[in-house]
Amino acid sequence: MTSRTQPARPAAPAAGRHRVLWLSTISFTVMFAVWLMFGILGKPISQEFHLSEVQLSWIIAVAVLNGSLWRLPAGLVTDRFGGRKVMTFMLLATAAAAYLVSRAGSYGTLLALAFLVGFAGNAFTVGIAWNSAWQPRERQGFALGLFGAGNVGASVTKFIGPPLIVGTAGATYLGFAEGGWRLVPVVYAALLLVLAAAIWFGAPRHDRMPGRGTPLRQQLRPLKQLRVWRFSLYYVAVFGAYVALAAWLPGYYMDNFGVSLQTAAYLTAVFIFPASLLRPAGGSISDRFGARRVMYWTFGLMLVTSGILMMPNGHIVIAHADGTQTSHLGYHLGIVPFTVLVFLLGCAMGVGKAAVYKHIPEYFPQSVGSVGGLVGMLGGLGGFFLPPLFAYTKAWFGFPSSTFFVLFLLTAACAVWMHWTVVRMLDRESPELATHIESPAGVPAAPTTPAVRELEEAHA
Repeated sequence: MTSRTQPARPAAPAAGRHRVLWLSTISFTVMFAVWLMFGILGKPISQEFHLSEVQLSWIIAVAVLNGSLWRLPAGLVTDRFGGRKVMTFMLLATAAAAYLVSRAGSYGTLLALAFLVGFAGNAFTVGIAWNSAWQPRERQGFALGLFGAGNVGASVTKFIGPPLIVGTAGATYLGFAEGGWRLVPVVYAALLLVLAAAIWFGAPRHDRMPGRGTPLRQQLRPLKQLRVWRFSLYYVAVFGAYVALAAWLPGYYMDNFGVSLQTAAYLTAVFIFPASLLRPAGGSISDRFGARRVMYWTFGLMLVTSGILMMPNGHIVIAHADGTQTSHLGYHLGIVPFTVLVFLLGCAMGVGKAAVYKHIPEYFPQSVGSVGGLVGMLGGLGGFFLPPLFAYTKAWFGFPSSTFFVLFLLTAACAVWMHWTVVRMLDRESPELATHIESPAGVPAAPTTPAVRELEEAHA
């Protein structure tokens, strides 16, 4: 197995690393809110431009796409030039794109601007690489989990969006900012400019750049390992699906339960909060029990919840020989049990996201930017493909709960691959026990290596 010994490096001053952690976390939270703002803006935009559900799904999807495409290069650039410069640039670029959204006058323009706004999503790997360079190894799990909790930004628009949209409709502010849904991106643009100034003037000027001077080929070498791609698929399930559902659930609640936009936003926040705020706890749990064991728990809970959520409302009709019909096995999932199940699904995703990223600085301490960038990029691309897939499966099968059928299949694929990998590694380390279901009686236990002990813990 790959060595996970991290070379010693000078400890960063506590004040400096704390500033990096808090400034990057706050900035990422706002960037994440901007990245997923179309989940709430989608309904009023659809009404103004008369968009179909599929057209709206593409606006959401292209934003997620651009928030994923640049994660690998963003991580590499951060390792080479430092997070202070890269994060400041991203905040300024996203502020310009967000403001332009408020001026959009057609579906084509909105589609292009949604793509540009999506650039904000790449802030994740910038912050991961930046914090990994500054935080000591014994605090990396917690620090990366705390930073990753900035995913809670997905709920910011859910809270401020509906009141702003309803309360300012038809008004104009400062002579150029229209009210309604168009005011939300203007507010975000102003916040991003303030944060850019805070990062530039508040973060340590002498930044840490672990990849400076390292050849690009050496930075990319770990990407040849299959383990990296397996982690990426896990991240599609726990993060890509989270991004897709955070944008998709408001419309799902409105269409299937008849609630208002504001109520739908609050109910979606019930999913977003645990899926974001449990990330630091997920890092701590992974430190204590092992990341693989946590992934087993994560996938198990996701399979149970998505398996129930994917069941369509309805009943079975039996036509009898005498021409009569009877109904059996009626099933209907109300809004309360639906919300509880979605909450549990969010809990699993929140813990699982931390467990996936727990592996990266452990296995690849000198390549966090490249490995974390690839895992984040492919996970984010899952968030790009899933919203259109939700829309198309609903059109194909005719029932809305097919959204969770897609998630169930994705989770099952991850769980099967992970378990097959663990069993295969155990077989390779202890081939003499491969055919035994129980421990053979009277056979003394063979000496175990640290690698074997880790695999046994995962298999337990």
